[in-house]
Order: sequence, then structure tokens, then C-alpha cells
Amino acid sequence: VRLDDRVPIETDWEQARVGTRDVQRAREICDELGFRTLAQRVAAFPGAEAPEQWETRYRTVTEAGELREIVDRLTRLPRFSFDTETTDANPRAARLVGFSFSWETGTACYVPVRSPDGQPCIEETEAIAIIRPLLENPGIEKIGQNLKYDMIVLRNLGVELTGPLFDTMVADYLLDAGQRNHGLDDLARRYFSHQNIRLRDVTGRGRSERLMNQVHIDRVRDYAAEDADVPFRLYPILRQRMAEMELEELFRDVEMPLLKVLAAMEYNGVRVDVEVLKRLSETFAARIEVLKRRIHELAGETFNIDSPRQMAVILFDRLKLPVIRKTATGRGTSVEVLEALAEHHELPRQIIEYRQFAKLRGTYTEALIRLVNDETGRVHTSFMQDVAATGRLSSRDPNLQNIPIRTATGREIREAFVADPPDWQLLSADYSQIELRMLAHFTGDEALTAAFETGQDIHAAVAAEIHGTTIDLVTPEMRRAAKSVNFGIIYGQTPFGLARSIGISKEEASDFIDAYFARYPSVEKFTRSVLVEAHEKGFVSTILGRRRRIDGVRDPSRANVRRFLNFAERTAINTVIQGSAADLIKLAMLHLHERIGQEGLPARLLLQIHDELVVELDPARQSEIAKIVHQIMVSAFPLRVPIQVDLSIGPNWGNTRPIDFPRLGD
Repeated sequence: VRLDDRVPIETDWEQARVGTRDVQRAREICDELGFRTLAQRVAAFPGAEAPEQWETRYRTVTEAGELREIVDRLTRLPRFSFDTETTDANPRAARLVGFSFSWETGTACYVPVRSPDGQPCIEETEAIAIIRPLLENPGIEKIGQNLKYDMIVLRNLGVELTGPLFDTMVADYLLDAGQRNHGLDDLARRYFSHQNIRLRDVTGRGRSERLMNQVHIDRVRDYAAEDADVPFRLYPILRQRMAEMELEELFRDVEMPLLKVLAAMEYNGVRVDVEVLKRLSETFAARIEVLKRRIHELAGETFNIDSPRQMAVILFDRLKLPVIRKTATGRGTSVEVLEALAEHHELPRQIIEYRQFAKLRGTYTEALIRLVNDETGRVHTSFMQDVAATGRLSSRDPNLQNIPIRTATGREIREAFVADPPDWQLLSADYSQIELRMLAHFTGDEALTAAFETGQDIHAAVAAEIHGTTIDLVTPEMRRAAKSVNFGIIYGQTPFGLARSIGISKEEASDFIDAYFARYPSVEKFTRSVLVEAHEKGFVSTILGRRRRIDGVRDPSRANVRRFLNFAERTAINTVIQGSAADLIKLAMLHLHERIGQEGLPARLLLQIHDELVVELDPARQSEIAKIVHQIMVSAFPLRVPIQVDLSIGPNWGNTRPIDFPRLGD
């Protein structure tokens, strides 16, 4: 299209005159978009509210007798806040440097157990012996920021953090899951207009950076004590806000107990066969070299395949391929663009394959080898509760969520994750089509419910309903279209998107969508109800009451919400369905972890990836444990439709054989 540049517009130049700044609104936008550096500049604007300066009573405790007095005082209180200072961001590799405690606003102490030569501290073993009864006291509530980290550090030392927990990071996440940052510095700025002491100002940066135990204890004291003081100040504010938003039960009964489950999973880690990874890395490297030679041969010259700019010159200037997409920095060479160009020339397809192998090698085989803990021989990924706005867990260092599932190379990478001890097995338990089952639950649609109740192939059943035929007459093409509709339409897929994904005309896709909604009117009714809630309340809720703020949903009574959903509307529907599935698997994790502990089962919950749980178990109890896992997962939360869990078992994650559940007792 061409914009009409002849529209008569009257310009009021006075409105363009530079005026005053709305500092508060600018800060809100910076918080919303995660602009940390810009937020600091905004805070320095004339007229901006000055950072709040606190009166504090922070002290260093270096005598065992004084520490006993503090512990005795804290033992008589209903709650206190604490934090650990360590030598490493990875809790499984970290050594304890000190504790900090806060029990009233502005009051905190720092207890060093490691310090630079000549500076006083309490020997670690003695300090732990004094503090252990306090941290393991089940009647005292413990407050902190990112408590999971501290729990793993303590577990390294043989200390189990017990009692009610209040994690300020998770609480803030529940209050606003769409907020990009839930770190303590961000919380202090948002709730108190206070600038925390920054870690880099304590440890330094670059060549001058030092470990925390190499920094003068007076500098560590102020930083560490503040890390206990700020969560204590946040506690009443966050608790009240969660009560107002009816999130206390979700926080208390799901998210806080889950901290202990995730801490145990991260502490245990998963064994990785380094030799398998090395062989894969060599194989990928050889394949990359072959692809490089082929790409340069097709291009007619050598160039840097990793440079989008050089690649654009080859594709569009030398080979004269059509420019599919322009970007701010030039001509686009994304995977979507290369896939479109592959219809015109072989080179883009070779580049796609090159990128895939380069990513697999760099992101997984090489990275996994570096991440293996020298002491445990295992990889200890970090599961994060405060990232995905839908409530799903995510993982990092390594990110296990993105290992390809359906490709041969992805399965090869998974084969490097092995059971330990070697004679044990890995059990994979995967929710089958859980999001579609959630859709059937929310809509109450009779046809969808009947298909799940009778164990039919849901995609073939939908295809049969739409085409007015029987399942046995459904063709592969009909099933493929229905599958794409099932997974796409509930998230607002357009006829254009459906046509492109399954290779049909836009008109055919539009007819298919019309037929789908005509046959399943309850789906459209559900979609509209979600959008009404989002439009009227400004948020949507999952099956357990998890909330997500949604801005930009149009009035459903006026907008054609059935066919053309905007981003906010797609997000609203996705949150209800995917967020409810996340709630379900979190409940399953809680119940399974508790059952394993109560019965002393020879099993460990290792991983949670999307809708899948991975359990390490003794094969001598395989049948019993598999039944328990299955029973817990299918009954975690009652739905209107049956929940199906696919079980498989084997010596590694990529090489498992399906378990026929009805025959588990054989």
C-alpha cells in the first residue's frame, strides 16, 4: 500500500514546544519496558523524586557469643529475613562467604565466615552449628529474595531450610507476571524509590573484579545487610497486595512449596555423558565444514556465513533473489526469509542447515561439556519461576527447554543425559495434548469431550466432525489441517497463517476455520468470554487463579474477535490455556516430590521440560514408581476430560521405550 500524503492536516506548532517532563510516567515506562539504565537517567531529571535515603543500623557480627544472642532473639520472633553471600552465582559451585539477617525495618547484621586475610570472621563450621537450629525451625517464617539460591547453598552445607517461606521475587512475579524484572534492585526502586548498593560497586568489574570473600568486610556488610533489610521492608506490602488480588493461596500452597522441589532438583542435577557430547560435537563440526564448502560453492565465492550483511550481499546482489523483508539495518536474512527464498535457490536451504548445526554445537554439545560440575559430574540447570508470564517454568545454564524434540539430532543430544547410578533408569512422563484437554475443559464442548473420553485421535476426530465423515475416512491431509487448526485457531491464527502453515489457499483456509467454529461454537464462546474478562477487568486468570495483566484488548461486543485477534487478545487466550497447563504440572511436581519423600522411594525428580517430567529411579521398583507417577499426574487437578500421560523408560533421556500403562503390573 501507499500512504496518502495529501491528507489535509493542521499543525498546532505550540503543542510541539518543549515543556515539562512527566518524570513519574517516564519511570513507569522504563520499569514496564525494562530500561534500567534509562531509568537511572530519568531519576536524575530536575524535579524527579530523590532516591529515598534510609536510616539504617547495620553491624558486623564476628564473635560466636554475639551470634548466639542474635539467634536466640530471632528464635522468639514469628519471622525474619536472611540472605547468603557467596563466591559464585551458581549455587551448586558456590562457597559461603557470610550470612545476613534482618528482623525489623532498618536493622540488620552481617555474619562473615570468610574474609580477606587479617580480618575477623566466625569459622564456617562453628557459624553453621549456631545458625542451623534457627534455619531448620519449622515454626518461624523465613523471608528472602530468590530463596531457592540460598536453599541450595545451605543444602551444600547440610542445612535444610524449613518452615513457611516468603520469597519477595516470586511474590512480585505473581502480582505482575508481565513485569520484565523482579530483581531486588528493581523492587527497591519501584516500591521505595531507593537505589540499592550495586554488586559491581562492591566486587568491582573487569580486571579489578574480586570474589566476595576478597572484599573488606565493612563493604560487604552494607551490601549484605541491605539484601536482608529490603525483603523485610517489602514483606508487608507484597503480602497485602497479594491478599487484595486473591493470590495468597496460590503463593502459599503452590509457588512457595515449589521452591523446595526446584531446589532439590537443581541440587541433584542430571548426569551427562561427556564422551557422547564430545562425539556429537565432532560430528556436528564435520557436518558444518561440509556445509561451509557447499555454501561457498553455491555462492561462487567465500564469505562469512555468520555475517547477515555479507549474506545479504550474496543472496540479493549476487544471486538476485527477491528481498522478502527489510529491517532497520538492511535486508532480512532470518529463518523465515531463508525458507521463503529456498523455493528459488538451494543456497538458502543450505544456510538454514548450517545455522541449525552451528547452534546445536555451540548451544548444547560444547556448552553442556563446560557446564558439567567437576565434583558431581552432573549438570545443574536453574529452573526459574519468575520469567514466563504464563506461569510456566523456564531453565537456564543450560536452557533445556529448547533442545529439539522431534529431530534426530535433538534425540542424540538427549541421549547424553543418562541415569546415575549406571544401573538406574530415566522415566519420562509427558502430558498428552494437555492444552487441547484444557480447551475442552474450559469450553465444555460435547464433541471435544467425547473424543477425549473415548480415546480417539483428537485431530482425526475434529477433521471428521468438520468434514461430516467418519474417522476411518479421514485422509492424512484432512488430519494435518485439523491439527493445525486445533493448535492455531485458539491462539488467533488467521486464514493467511493457516494457509501458509499447511500449504493450502487462503480461501480454503478461511472455509476450514468457518467450518471449525460452526462445528465447535463453544470454542468461540469461550474465546469471547476470555476477551470480555480481559477487556473489563484488565487481566485474565488461570485454573488456579494465577493472574496476568492484559492491555489492549478491544471491546468484544464491537470487534470481530473470532477471526482477527490482535497480539493482546492472542496473549489473553494463550495465558488461560497454557497457564492452566503450567498450574497442573506444578501441582503434579509438588505431589510427586512429597510422595517420594514420604515413602522413601528410590527415585528423584530431575527435570521439568514443558509438559514432561523426568524421574531417575531404581529399575527394581520400576513398575511401582511408574504407577505412582502416572496416578499423581492424571489426578493432580480434576478436569472435565480424562488426562493422558505417556510414559517411557530407558538408560538415557533420548533412548526410552514406551510403557504400556495397562500392563505396568505384568
